[in-house]
Amino acid sequence: MTKLNEWEIIDLFISKLRIKNEKDDVVTFPLKGVKRHTAKTPWILVLKCDMLVESTDVPTGMRPWQIARKSIVACVSDLSAKGVKPPYICVISIGLPTKYSKSEIKELANGFRKASKEFGVKIVGGDTNKSSELVIDCNIVGFLDYDIRVPKRNGAKPGDLIICSGKFGYSASGLKILMRNAKAKGQFRKNAVLSVIRPRPQQRFGIYLAKYFSSSIDSSDGLAISLYELARQSKVNFFVDHIPAVNGIKEFAKKNHLDDKSLVFYGGEEYEIVATIPQANLEKAKSLTKRSKLKLYVIGRVEKGCGNVFTRNKEKRYSILDNSGYLHRYG
Repeated sequence: MTKLNEWEIIDLFISKLRIKNEKDDVVTFPLKGVKRHTAKTPWILVLKCDMLVESTDVPTGMRPWQIARKSIVACVSDLSAKGVKPPYICVISIGLPTKYSKSEIKELANGFRKASKEFGVKIVGGDTNKSSELVIDCNIVGFLDYDIRVPKRNGAKPGDLIICSGKFGYSASGLKILMRNAKAKGQFRKNAVLSVIRPRPQQRFGIYLAKYFSSSIDSSDGLAISLYELARQSKVNFFVDHIPAVNGIKEFAKKNHLDDKSLVFYGGEEYEIVATIPQANLEKAKSLTKRSKLKLYVIGRVEKGCGNVFTRNKEKRYSILDNSGYLHRYG
């Protein structure tokens, strides 16, 4: 069997099922015929599903409650990238292996409850079945007013700036520490491990700033893939002038004979927001992030092109960024 990654499988299903919605973080569905009692405009339903599979999504050392919480984080992150604020409605299906004890199942339930309170998710039901490994399928519905614009992946325009909600590298480093005993100490080790076992979606950043975005994406598949997805769907080129690397990444990479650029660009499950923003909106966005005690990083610019991403080296010369990252492969 030919090995396919998750993007290739998604493209196959979209083609065969003739799905009209473009590939994006969420699906929007306007309820034009449904009247609301409190507003003149109808709702837009925003739908998101995400499946967590133990063998591909759960690193060594995660507790059951952390696994359950992470399954909801993945959906919340995508909704946040589009500016969809809570409350959300959630239905969860769980495949449980027989090795799970009653106490572990209770801990899973506690993780769902914790995430529910943390992110404004109302869990209303679901299904359970036996499986060979833990599988959690999380389905969330959010709501938007009909006249609110949802930033897509294909909206970046020449002249826009590339921004992100945080810096990158902790997640890839944390996986190296947990699964390969990579050497690290102090605050860097703590931050790296926490980014893996207790990831934090940038919910407030997306909710506050999405109205200023021309395009946006959740970065859980890796920074490089996220940049390429926006550039290619928007049919423009991205130039990254400032690599958003976390402090200490070069020292960590050197100590463990790793490449710091790979840790920043090709890791996964960072749950940051990567977006483009018209220059005219930048000062408004900066002012809002300052008032809200959030961080906003301008990392590059958008120019005419055909979907490539370039980074600048120490000699201030640009080279094309390899389009790879965190992808599940099947078969």
